[in-house]
Amino acid sequence: MHINYDALAHQIVEPGGVALPQIVAEFGPDALLADGTMNRPWIADHVFGANAAPGARERLDAIEHPLIYAEAARLEHEHPEAAIIIHDIPLLAEVIDDIPFAFDHIVTVEAPVCMRLDRMVEERGMSLEQAEARIRHQSSEEERRAIADIVIDSTHPLPEMLAQVGEIYAGWCAGR
Repeated sequence: MHINYDALAHQIVEPGGVALPQIVAEFGPDALLADGTMNRPWIADHVFGANAAPGARERLDAIEHPLIYAEAARLEHEHPEAAIIIHDIPLLAEVIDDIPFAFDHIVTVEAPVCMRLDRMVEERGMSLEQAEARIRHQSSEEERRAIADIVIDSTHPLPEMLAQVGEIYAGWCAGR
């Protein structure tokens, strides 16, 4: 079973999502677009960018994280038969002390900062300044490696990385 925390984070801020009214109450009406969706660029600027108020990220996290964790727990409990549950958590090192789950293994996928910046600009449409601001708010490679027992180097070709993931998964299935 795979629990994708990015998908859960998007789900809770969709129109009708449980976090959206709380975010609007905390950050004001500019956090919402006319069509009822979250104003992601405005939130990003006010949490990570030049207009970020002190503690803004912590306030957003205090709204979103408990709701994401509750949904992840619900999904786990819905699937008691799952022998392996993968919690896909992009910023695990930032929340490792607060997350209400115990993990048998922690895998991190690492890439050089320049590659991460390129991906954020190309795949997410961020400006270089926005991407750099996001990375400044993330844990360092050393912090991520410190909590991981397996590190995947994403500078390798995708087939090679997928083969490594397959070997890791096969080992887990075999009880290693």
